[in-house]
Amino acid sequence: MTNELIAALYVVPTPLGNLADLTRRAEDVLRAVPWVACEDTRHSAPLLKQLGARARTLPAHQHNEHEAAARIVDKLQAGEAVALISDAGTPGISDPGARIVAAVRAAGCQVVPLPGACAATTALSAAGLTDEHFLFYGFLPSKAGQRRQALEALAGHPYALVFYEAPHRVLDTVAEMAEVFGERTLVVARELTKLFENIDALPLNGALEWFKADPNRQRGEFVLIVSGAPADAASGEGERVLKLLLDEGLGTKQAAKLAAAISGEAKNALYERALALKS
Repeated sequence: MTNELIAALYVVPTPLGNLADLTRRAEDVLRAVPWVACEDTRHSAPLLKQLGARARTLPAHQHNEHEAAARIVDKLQAGEAVALISDAGTPGISDPGARIVAAVRAAGCQVVPLPGACAATTALSAAGLTDEHFLFYGFLPSKAGQRRQALEALAGHPYALVFYEAPHRVLDTVAEMAEVFGERTLVVARELTKLFENIDALPLNGALEWFKADPNRQRGEFVLIVSGAPADAASGEGERVLKLLLDEGLGTKQAAKLAAAISGEAKNALYERALALKS
């Protein structure tokens, strides 16, 4: 494997918890590269040691991505291969890495992605929701007002919504989801692939009480999946936006056009509804 590696940035997913989930290809790359860029070098050191990897590490976290990218580009241009890993899962998916990948590509160097662990797809595969599409949002804003605004913007979408959440915010987030989304199904995937893994599906309106009934349910790292808006809810979102625009004094044609762009609903139907509201 060592002789096969080219001077490229290898984006390597690492296990969410169970070390057996590391792919054989990922093992080979981590053993072969001379450099591994880590979100936290102390966190990744035990994994690299267990693999017998002799690579030198360099920090590549959210606070130094620009500097790390420059160092990585220098090494690639010198003919050395670099692996990029995060603490768990796939780099660049709600983890540092996207800016580094962009910088490497902009410098004309090659990026080689490896498939592997991702909490969002792992949770979706066990969710049992029948929505044909999903939207991966990741972490919601930590501030209540911004979080509420983000949820309201998602309320009318007719596909499953996938979020990551930390234990100290999960109660507030679930409470606001229930207020904004109404009657939906919530899938709670906690501590995926780890010893205390739990995956539960329950009505969103009763989720807050469910969490409070057992403090253990509030521990760990979460993937929260909310079922998509039903057809009538999506229609209501378009009309809500339309009314706001009309109240601001926009004409029916312009209001319908903007409401369609915001909600994703048919412009002609919203125009007809605007005429009815005006009259």
